[in-house]
Amino acid sequence: MNIHKRFLIQFFIQLILLFILFFCILIFIWGIIGFAIMKDEVTQDLAKADNTFFSNRITIKENKTTFDTELTQLVSNQKGWLLVLTKKGEVIGSYHAPEQVPLHFSQSELAVLLLQDGSASVEYSHWLVNETEAKPYLLLFGRKNAETELLNEIKTGIDWNHQQLHLTGEILQKLKKENAWVQLIDSKGKVVDHVGVEKNTDANPYSLQKLHHLANKKSDSIDAYHDAQSKQTVIVGIQDSISPLNREISLVKTLSKGFVVIPILLLLLLLMATFWYARKFGVPLITMMKWIQNLGNGVFEQPYDLHQHLVMLNKKGKLKRKYRLYKEFIATLSQLTATLKENETQRLKMTQTREEWISGISHDLKTPLSSISGYAQMMESDHYSWTPEETREFAGIITQKSTYMMDLLEDLTLTYRLKNQALPLATEKVDMNEFIRRTIIQFINDPANNEFEFNFHPYNEAIFAMIDPKWFQRVIDNLLTNACKYNPSGTKVTISISSIEQHLMTISIEDDGIGMDKETLNNLFTRYYRGTNTSDSGSGTGLGMAITKQLVQLHGGSINVKSTPHMGTIVRILIPLKQM
Repeated sequence: MNIHKRFLIQFFIQLILLFILFFCILIFIWGIIGFAIMKDEVTQDLAKADNTFFSNRITIKENKTTFDTELTQLVSNQKGWLLVLTKKGEVIGSYHAPEQVPLHFSQSELAVLLLQDGSASVEYSHWLVNETEAKPYLLLFGRKNAETELLNEIKTGIDWNHQQLHLTGEILQKLKKENAWVQLIDSKGKVVDHVGVEKNTDANPYSLQKLHHLANKKSDSIDAYHDAQSKQTVIVGIQDSISPLNREISLVKTLSKGFVVIPILLLLLLLMATFWYARKFGVPLITMMKWIQNLGNGVFEQPYDLHQHLVMLNKKGKLKRKYRLYKEFIATLSQLTATLKENETQRLKMTQTREEWISGISHDLKTPLSSISGYAQMMESDHYSWTPEETREFAGIITQKSTYMMDLLEDLTLTYRLKNQALPLATEKVDMNEFIRRTIIQFINDPANNEFEFNFHPYNEAIFAMIDPKWFQRVIDNLLTNACKYNPSGTKVTISISSIEQHLMTISIEDDGIGMDKETLNNLFTRYYRGTNTSDSGSGTGLGMAITKQLVQLHGGSINVKSTPHMGTIVRILIPLKQM
């Protein structure tokens, strides 16, 4: 998978993760708001709590119950009490319970408590605690239904015929204490008598809308009784001690705290996301920019940390997770670094080799020039008369040295012509068996090669190639000359010709001489390089094998050399065959 597809997949996944994170944050915010509202409702009415509210606030251990401070405070504020019962009805814990509450409830009594209607003077709310465990417990929250209790006391003293309440002093005190009110209305909804806070005491009777508003008024607890005979209804209401305004203020304060926490959480999430993105995308990019900067400054290596460890790799030598997204780019940078480092090494080596070659060439030129100059001065001296034999000897040495200098300059010129592709070939169809045979005969007839053994194995039939005889002769001469020049007397040189699938011809030149070491073999075709396997280190230009390789390539072929120290050398040339 290339880096473009990986980036698309990466950003798509991050978009999904961002959406999931946003969704979770939204749920979290709604959870905070819901929790705040629920907490406010529970603060006002414990009966609206659920099982989870009590799970952390009630501890039951060995049939002993402990209530935490927050729960007992809520119970006290709401003037209620708590009971914890086993499944058999035994009370194992209580808080603020009235004295008349029994220590054990029968099944029938529990049925009344759990299935009671709204007319009871005591109201119970119930929950199952530890419901998922083997021994669940029943939690009861009881409180007096003050409006129902007042209604039961008031309705017995009402004069239904004269439409009067007739409240006793004791009941009036209770009404005042409970901040309650009482109204008596007739069949048409008109208030005919009332005590306490005035409610709809004007001439207008209760309409359907007013009754609906009164029934849904959250600030009052209301109960009513209808007398079927007189068709009158008595209404008892108790005003909540907490006004609706204060209730709303309390809710607003609770929500405000939540909305203060939410921006802080979002800011923290933003900082974490920024740090994560910087670490995932910024750090790798900065590291790779530093790497490129190092390459520009000539430092051909990956960046290291303070402990001199590679920044991008872990202890196992693999790419760290945050860099894997850029693995193709990093691989390309690694390859570029290796190439630049190798080029720099080759450049330095080439510079050193060129300097050594120039030094060697200067020495090679100075030596014959010194000889030429010395013999010329001797010949022109008027202090001594040279014999004709001596003069011819001097002239021969001068000729030999001049020829060597000319060959040296020709090699230098030829290698640059080959490098600049400025050497045209005059190719022709040549019988390679005969061409190689004549070349070998020339070497055999040279007295300097009398101590070497030459063997020729021609191809078993006529074989032709398109070559430039002049320059291909130079190739064979260079290889045979090296085989004799750099090997001791008695070395056997074998030349053979073969073909590969009638398309390529192989010319092999093999000797059993001293061979070459690895360094010499690796630099054999390098210009200016002189081998170290010869005792005649001052001879040679360092261009012969480079010229040989370039000439073979110019003929559309290739050359390969294998050598082992003290075991000899094998040179193979491949060139295209000329089809018959």
